[in-house]
Amino acid sequence: MTLELVDGTRTELSKFQYGEQSLADFLVSDPSLVQESEAQVLNLRFSVPIATLAENVAEAIRAYYADSGVALDAVDIETLIPSGPSLNYGAKVSGVKNIIAVASGKGGVGKSTTAVNLALALAKEGARVGVLDADIYGPSQPTMLGVDGQRPDIKDGNRIIPIDTLGLQLISMGNLVTEKTPMIWRGPMVSGALQQLLMNTDWDNVDYLVIDMPPGTGDIPLTLSQKVPVTGSVIVTTPQDIALADAKKGIEMFTKVNIPVFGVVENMAVHVCSQCGHKEHIFGHAGGQKLAEQYGVPKLGSLPLALSICEQTDKGVPTVAAEPDSDHTEQYLEIARKVAAAVSSASQTPVPEITIS
Repeated sequence: MTLELVDGTRTELSKFQYGEQSLADFLVSDPSLVQESEAQVLNLRFSVPIATLAENVAEAIRAYYADSGVALDAVDIETLIPSGPSLNYGAKVSGVKNIIAVASGKGGVGKSTTAVNLALALAKEGARVGVLDADIYGPSQPTMLGVDGQRPDIKDGNRIIPIDTLGLQLISMGNLVTEKTPMIWRGPMVSGALQQLLMNTDWDNVDYLVIDMPPGTGDIPLTLSQKVPVTGSVIVTTPQDIALADAKKGIEMFTKVNIPVFGVVENMAVHVCSQCGHKEHIFGHAGGQKLAEQYGVPKLGSLPLALSICEQTDKGVPTVAAEPDSDHTEQYLEIARKVAAAVSSASQTPVPEITIS
């Protein structure tokens, strides 16, 4: 394969945006042209999942090679998602490459809805995704994913088999107790239980484990942030000042325990009338953008306050699964790509070494 073809392939890939970067930035190695039987196959290896882009990418590459006088029989696209470093030095979790903590400074900002749709969007892009519902006192993921009342199977006496739902691997305290059982536990008991859920679950080759964190910055989130090997975090907020004030505390907490903040998701940014389509910023405007700028982190996206998003999660089929081709799903996909890009970039960041002299 000539250097001209390699450079030309990268140029074609650079025309596709992935997050805030070009797709070419996520090539694991140079494109390679191989002969398989009597077929010419171009191999492309990426460090991010690109299932929703793959068809268009392959078509563009075939056209470029045809113009260059090379007839491709196939374009083989493979995803090799790396394991990002956990700078908070938590113990590694068997079967999990990366852990993404989705958090908020306070409740009621749509954190769980954002977390489940982020997980579904990563899966839609072709990744293997798990969800750990860490909100012991108010677990909502079983309802959102349509598995209320379903119990996980147990393997070898103490290994929990995650529940397979909508292409995700789920574990939640909500699937281990009844909906009427109150969790009257203090912080250390909850932290210990969550660590057991995380470590004793038989995760099956998960590329991204999305943790739906409890709201706030109290003992439970802080303990999890210190003991769970988190690759990076996502902060969910609404544009209003009271939510932003609490979101700042979340960012500060992650910073103090050496967990990178991948960015801010501004939820309920605008209300869209389901009857006439009128848009109104009922919780304020651009608060998430200002927060991101203040802390020097990306704004991952803005999501609307839409009745359909609420209704779909209540029915156990969140937006990305219920309306895979909708504008709302595309917004979640954009956020997922930015998160996947951040994980890929984090995997290239060297972990600091301690030298004793």
